[in-house]
Amino acid sequence: MLTEIYGELDGYYEEMVEIRRHLHQHPELSFQEYNTAAFIKEYYERLGVEVKDKVGGNGLTALIKGGKPGKTVAFRADFDALPIQDEKSVPYKSTVPGVMHACGHDGHTALLLVFAKVMLKHQEQLSGNILLIHQHAEEYAPGGAKNMIEAGSLEGADAVFGTHLWSIAPLGTIQYRTGPIMAAADRFEIVIKGKGGHGAQPHLTKDAIVIGAQVISNLQQIVSRKVDPVEAAVVSVGTFKAENAFNIIADTAKLIGTARTFKEEVRDQAEQEVERAVKAACLLYDADYTCLYDRGYPAVVNHEKETLFVKEIAGGIPGVNNVEESPLQMGGEDFAYYLQERKGSFFFTGAMPADPEAAQPHHHPKFDFDEKAMLIAAKTFASLFVNYEHEAADQTSTVNAAVN
Repeated sequence: MLTEIYGELDGYYEEMVEIRRHLHQHPELSFQEYNTAAFIKEYYERLGVEVKDKVGGNGLTALIKGGKPGKTVAFRADFDALPIQDEKSVPYKSTVPGVMHACGHDGHTALLLVFAKVMLKHQEQLSGNILLIHQHAEEYAPGGAKNMIEAGSLEGADAVFGTHLWSIAPLGTIQYRTGPIMAAADRFEIVIKGKGGHGAQPHLTKDAIVIGAQVISNLQQIVSRKVDPVEAAVVSVGTFKAENAFNIIADTAKLIGTARTFKEEVRDQAEQEVERAVKAACLLYDADYTCLYDRGYPAVVNHEKETLFVKEIAGGIPGVNNVEESPLQMGGEDFAYYLQERKGSFFFTGAMPADPEAAQPHHHPKFDFDEKAMLIAAKTFASLFVNYEHEAADQTSTVNAAVN
């Protein structure tokens, strides 16, 4: 059956590309994806597939019920875009000023829709059910995953899988990793309240810029001098603002940054140390401050058995020539919430464009990916589903043999 499914996916490749490019031309920001959600709903309705919309916001779920009993396996794709101006010179360039799909979510959506279309053709042969999760608002915390889960998007699912088209890995590569694979992504905002004054009389002021510089120096020592060196962590300041004239000492400064960690105990430590870094600098200069630390997505932690299953399956997918362990990624992903509720795995599908000039990182104004990666990802999903039932059956046989 898989060989037939692979062939049918090949046959629908042009449709997959057409969907992706349509979505790329009409991107919508997180929590504003109304037209995209309507497009997805209409696609499933044309197929005659049961679909629920407005799940936890703009999310949707669809269910393909197999003709034979078995497990229910969920597959997730996100569909929001980013507030970035599309600078590519391609026919499918974004038509929305300042908004573009700069992370591949258009491709995730296209491949999941066509995957569903092909699997539906084999509905009576399928053992178990396919749960399709189309998630809104992955890019902007608090994200869409948590609300969708609370609204029942994982109801009935035995396992959940997801992939990210990965423009920094060559086409034909599947990257997996057991345990943590993507970091917890937290945000902090610091406001320093000093005392302004004349640039010629600094002794009468509490210079918010100088204090802010000391805060940054303190923050940069958290990872190098506070966190165990065998643990991975990042603390970065992204903005530092203190608006005044050249001859005025600022009374207020604002710093905004992020902390990335993998272990919860290191995450707790980072939060505590950020506060201490600010407090110490302000104490030195007798200034006041506020420090807001917002915990974003938790780390994406893959389940070992399901991840090794991905590794095993990936080697047999047409077009895959390299299956390798992924390095730890400091980027965040709210797929983490699904893995807290169900066993499963999140992996990367290599999608680097052949043209070196087009091979840009995610969130870049000229981001693009090799669309053939969508086909590889869809075939991987198909193999994961078809073989998951055999995997579960093998486990049951082993348990029964042990009991007997």
